Amino acid sequence: MAKDTATAKQTTFTGFVTVRGAREHNLKNIDLTVPRDALVVFTGVSGSGKSSLAFGTLYAEAQRRYLESVSPYARRLFHQMAVPEVDAIEGLPPAIALQQQRGTPTTRSSVGSVTTLSNLVRMLYSRAGDYPPGQGIIYAEAFSPNTAEGACPTCHGLGRIYEVTEKSMVPDDSLTIRDRAIAAWPTAWGGQNQRDILVTLGYDVDRPWRDLPQKDRDWILFTEDQPVVPVYPGYTPEQTQRALKRKEEPNYMGTFTSARRHVFHTFANTNSPLMKKRVMQYMLSTDCPTCQGKRLRPESLSVKFAGYDITELSRLPLKRVETILKPFAEGKATGHKKQEAEHPEQTIVAQRIAEDLCARITVLLDLGLGYLSLERSTPTLSPGELQRLRLATQLYSHLFGVVYVLDEPSAGLHPSDTLALLKALEGLKKAGNSLFIVEHNLDVIRHADWLVDVGPDAGEKGGQILFSGPPDELQNVTTSKTSDYLFGKTALPQRTPRNPMGWLRLSGVTRNNLLNLDADFPLGVLTTVTGVSGSGKSSLVSQVLVELVAEHLGHTLDTEEEETDALERAEPQQTGGYITAGMESIKRLVRVDQKPIGRTPRSNMATYTGLFDHVRKLFAATPMAKKRRYDAGRFSFNVAKGRCENCQGEGFVMVELLFLPSVYAPCPVCHGARYNAKTLEVTYRDKNIAEVLNMTVDSAWEFFDEEPTINRALTVLREVGLGYLRLGQPATELSGGEAQRIKLATELQRAQRGNTLYILDEPTTGLHPADVEKLMVQLDNLVEAGNTVIVVEHTMRVVASSDWVIDIGPGAGEEGGKVIAAGTPAQVARSKKSKTAPFLKEILENPENYSS
Repeated sequence: MAKDTATAKQTTFTGFVTVRGAREHNLKNIDLTVPRDALVVFTGVSGSGKSSLAFGTLYAEAQRRYLESVSPYARRLFHQMAVPEVDAIEGLPPAIALQQQRGTPTTRSSVGSVTTLSNLVRMLYSRAGDYPPGQGIIYAEAFSPNTAEGACPTCHGLGRIYEVTEKSMVPDDSLTIRDRAIAAWPTAWGGQNQRDILVTLGYDVDRPWRDLPQKDRDWILFTEDQPVVPVYPGYTPEQTQRALKRKEEPNYMGTFTSARRHVFHTFANTNSPLMKKRVMQYMLSTDCPTCQGKRLRPESLSVKFAGYDITELSRLPLKRVETILKPFAEGKATGHKKQEAEHPEQTIVAQRIAEDLCARITVLLDLGLGYLSLERSTPTLSPGELQRLRLATQLYSHLFGVVYVLDEPSAGLHPSDTLALLKALEGLKKAGNSLFIVEHNLDVIRHADWLVDVGPDAGEKGGQILFSGPPDELQNVTTSKTSDYLFGKTALPQRTPRNPMGWLRLSGVTRNNLLNLDADFPLGVLTTVTGVSGSGKSSLVSQVLVELVAEHLGHTLDTEEEETDALERAEPQQTGGYITAGMESIKRLVRVDQKPIGRTPRSNMATYTGLFDHVRKLFAATPMAKKRRYDAGRFSFNVAKGRCENCQGEGFVMVELLFLPSVYAPCPVCHGARYNAKTLEVTYRDKNIAEVLNMTVDSAWEFFDEEPTINRALTVLREVGLGYLRLGQPATELSGGEAQRIKLATELQRAQRGNTLYILDEPTTGLHPADVEKLMVQLDNLVEAGNTVIVVEHTMRVVASSDWVIDIGPGAGEEGGKVIAAGTPAQVARSKKSKTAPFLKEILENPENYSS
């Protein structure tokens, strides 16, 4: 774009937003002017301050102004952000934020509920469904499994019932009752009590369970009776019977509870997650016999539309749903003439609702989400999918005059899907809205009307505006790292792919849209698995491959505990498939994901990496600490002896303000230091423990230059691009990408033994191209040390730099799930069937055009 074109473009802006004195997080008291009704992209290396500016300042201030206009009562219903540190912002319209976030933990939240499509579908069935003869109309809420009117009475809308069997409660039937054959009973006194009661009742507790009469076994396990009987602990069965005959005074009267009754009573009433987890292992879940897993009462399931009941329709991919509804929307559906004649109003209603549904679904299809079904629960969605679902809802809402603040909307998107995203964003802008987008994807950055580059580096060394203006003018800014990649100043390094040292072969893989798939992964090299969003990459790598390898190695996978009722969890899917070769070369499995490293501010990078243990030992070894007999525990803010008791080592106290956001004020006693005064008197090289925790990785690296163990750990954190983070930065403040790189760094600082399989799912999410370079160096180092690295990735820079590429597709959902191409990057780039090939070919042929 020539300079005069840029000026011409600038004159079309309808107004500007002006920021003065922004100091949120690491922002250095900045002033900024950006246009309204335009696509404004905020760029810069990871941790430079982009999000602090877009979300922490602009969005937070827009929200604060809006909330001031609503009643104090209504204000309490919003999740309110903290009031931003800024002197003034002028010309700011109301804002809507669409951030990257994990799906809500409850399985009752679904694609249909997030997009509000389910409400329309329920209305369609209620008003225009085909009812069986003689059945009266059912209201829309009766088509929801989450209401009393709609839920199946047997399973209460869960779709599954939970039962116990003899096999589940007595896993080893060669044991006797005395030897705890009934595993489902409590392990301690409670179980002993039940065994003593059985002795009183005359049951043989010393015969193997399998030799007892079936009638006795059934009564012990399943009876609802609760007889109260005398108990004589410590007596043999013979002594017990004699004591009963003599009517000897018992030790106490005991109440019998069958094993099933104990399991269900404990599950329903215990407040202990551990107890709940223990009894759950004896419960088996099966599809509810009343609704066959469809979650609705029979009356609701008897209503059909286009031949489908509401659950069947909700399980179809959105792409298929649109095909089914289109004839109704266009008034071309060939229905029953008799019904149309008798109920013309139904035809009109069906057309109106179908039109609305089709229009909404089209937006989702444009964003590449046609493979999702209405019933798909939100915990199974990636943050990128969830953000695009919410974006689709906004696209259809036809608002104008608002600012949409988006956080990396291209995350998790294949380059071919990015084009659809850009079209959608263009639609929002044309409707008269402003778009403020935090983004690293160069294709999105190139589409910007205005670019704000924040930097030059991360953390303390960032927080300045390097450039604000039309994108083309950024190439004159020498301090900008974004400029180097946007204008081809940094070419892709030439490399020769390494040769595999063997193959890990999977056969008969079945999961989600993968049906009986065979896949071969090379060992001892870096492999990227590519494909359009929803093609089955994560199903193959992050689910099936991880599970099969873990099972082979005897690992138990640490599944993230969901904060929801255990009964509501989606059933773990059975993996079809097995490993046919290659496991002899794999001794260890490491999955580096984006789940948080901790859920509370007490967890931080220093504690997670183990670095803090060494730091505390250093402090405990100082002369003053030795003289006072302080051990390493004294320097933990989680231990009573060292922490500030006023804030319990949190460093701040929360002040509840009824109608305003809660304010976190530094603790008035320790002033945010987290430790008590005595602990802070101990110093190492003139710094106390709180001052060390406040250092960035970069400054701590210089400070601990004489401590090899600590220095090595810090070196690795710097190498993965985390030099800007503070050692004590709470886990709750870290992004998914940062958490993933902390996990990678923790892994890298271990002594490399080789023969480890590393699996990473989209590790470049949230990374600037400059940081992607650093990540690639680390992944290469892992391979050089004799390990295998498999990465699910959309960034073509990473794909082109790998040794082997496996492309899954050709499309998403039902249209995907096959290996379309496999080979070196150059071989896959020549594939005629692969949607990845053209983008890969482009970067291999023009390495200086650093495409996303």
